[in-house]
Order: sequence, then C-alpha cells, then structure tokens
Amino acid sequence: MAEPTQTIVTARLELVPLRVADADEMVDVLAEPALYRFIGGRPPSHGELVDRYRAQVIGRSPDGRETWLNWIVRERPGGGATGFVQATITGDDEARIAEIAWLIGVRWQGRGYGIEAAGGLVRWLDEAGVGEIVAHVQPDHAASAAVAERIGLVPTDVIVDGERRWRRVVPRSAAAS
Repeated sequence: MAEPTQTIVTARLELVPLRVADADEMVDVLAEPALYRFIGGRPPSHGELVDRYRAQVIGRSPDGRETWLNWIVRERPGGGATGFVQATITGDDEARIAEIAWLIGVRWQGRGYGIEAAGGLVRWLDEAGVGEIVAHVQPDHAASAAVAERIGLVPTDVIVDGERRWRRVVPRSAAAS
C-alpha cells in the first residue's frame, strides 16, 4: 500500500499528509462545537490533538493489520487548513478495504469542499488499487450523506453504532487496471 507521502491536488484544495505540527492550526478548525452534533465528542485540546496526531502519523495499528492514512485539507494555493480526510486500510493486496472519513470545519462548509476532498481521496485510493471503500454516516446528517453519494458510495441496510454504512466496490478487473 502506498503511503500518503504526496500531496493530493484537486481543483481548489490540497490534501497534505498529516504532521504532528498540524495540531497547531487544526485545533482552531476543530474548535467549533457544532462539528460534533452528528459525530459526538467535543473539540479536542491542543495537547489531545498532538497526542492523536503522534499516534496517527505512525501509519499503522500496533498489530500491523491496519494502515492509517491521514491528510489535512488545505485551500490552495498555499492556504490554511479547512479539515481532514482519512482512510483506514485493511486486507491484503487481493482484497483491500478502505474505511474513509472526512471533516470540513464549520467556517468552510457549504462550498463543496467535503465532496472535493473526499473525491480526491477516493481517486487516490482507486489509483492505489483499493477494491472496496466504505464510510459510516449518521442517518440524520444530510450533508455527509450527500458527500457519500457524490463520491460514488451507496447506502446499505447495515447500521454500526447508529451510523449507516455506505459502500462502493470496484469490480476486480477494474481495480486491477
């Protein structure tokens, strides 16, 4: 699996590989309590975010079964952080699955950045040969459901921890090409 060492560029955004130092800027992006209405939790402190990013930049779970890929979403050219995208990869080269997530800060919502950033991530995963992509969306979160739909995921009947599973499978022949 390719590591997120490169920046993913979209029309208006750059998805830049996560660094621990990004906590300095992201603590403000993640400070708005409204972000947690659907996902739960609360805004992290700077120290909590540094600890989280230290764990995430390692790039894999302690048992080695998961690959963790994280990018900070930035306006381009050279703009500030607006959110993040991430993918947790499981499986082997024959059947890789990516569970993805995206979050755009409140000040930048309503501009299509979620669709653009998540779409850039999905294209990167396609190029990396990932065959299945899933996301979990709280059923009442219409904006996240719209992002999931626009990036090619379809809702399933599976509910995990109160969130609907959205899924896209690339046929093996298409994933290999």
